[in-house]
Amino acid sequence: MTRPSHDAEAGCLYVVSTPIGNLDDISRRAIQVLQEVDWVAAEDTRHSQGLMQQLGISPRLISCHDHNEQQRAPDLVARLADGESGALISDAGTPLVSDPGYRLVRACQDAGVAVVPIPGASALLAALAVAGQPSDRFLFEGFPPAKGAARERVLERLAAADVTTIVYEAPHRVLSLLEALAPKVAPERELTLCRELTKRFETVRRGPVAEVLEWVRADKDQQRGELVLVLGPAQQSDLLSERDRALARALLEELPLSRAARVLAAHTGLKRQALYNYLEAVNSEQ
Repeated sequence: MTRPSHDAEAGCLYVVSTPIGNLDDISRRAIQVLQEVDWVAAEDTRHSQGLMQQLGISPRLISCHDHNEQQRAPDLVARLADGESGALISDAGTPLVSDPGYRLVRACQDAGVAVVPIPGASALLAALAVAGQPSDRFLFEGFPPAKGAARERVLERLAAADVTTIVYEAPHRVLSLLEALAPKVAPERELTLCRELTKRFETVRRGPVAEVLEWVRADKDQQRGELVLVLGPAQQSDLLSERDRALARALLEELPLSRAARVLAAHTGLKRQALYNYLEAVNSEQ
């Protein structure tokens, strides 16, 4: 077997970012590594085969996705420990960001196998860069649960988050997500919808959540393709949902301020100090 000759070293796993749309966004280093490794672990080998053909390379592709990663990882680690080199890619963007790969990377590290990032395109960072929202701190929620209590808990966290929060959403669920979120946030709370980033129909629109909701509702094209939603931070007055604000008032009637903040923090998952400040302001108004 021919060993890699330049960038790709034997016994190393490379985590390689691939384009999220525009083919030219892949780096020269990424192409070189994909050319030189012994194999490429891909989320969907059929999808990745098309990318490789466009790049003019033909690596050995091995499937590695959510349903087989746990079983496949030991074999791939053994190959690397035996001196082979490999790359991990997802269907688009940076692996492990709402994509498979965590188990393989961790197994490599546990076995003493080097793991090297080959940075590049990421829908998460591309959206943050053009969202026009505060970016000094942010929270990534990934894909919200499709339904039920788990989805409701995520919506409550989004509504209460005091930092910019980024979510991915499937196109057939984006309208229902916005419809559920709009009543939970202050009227001026902004959201940026980023759709089909780096592709032909790239769209970026920022506005109050209710305004973005009406735009998406009126234009079915905005319910297609890859979507990233960037929600601006809640103001202090918007820290809690209406239901949790009612709970906060009830707690203040029964408990000292510090104890009420502790109970509310346990209930919401928010930071106790932020809740203490909120409750202190509420208390002063009563």
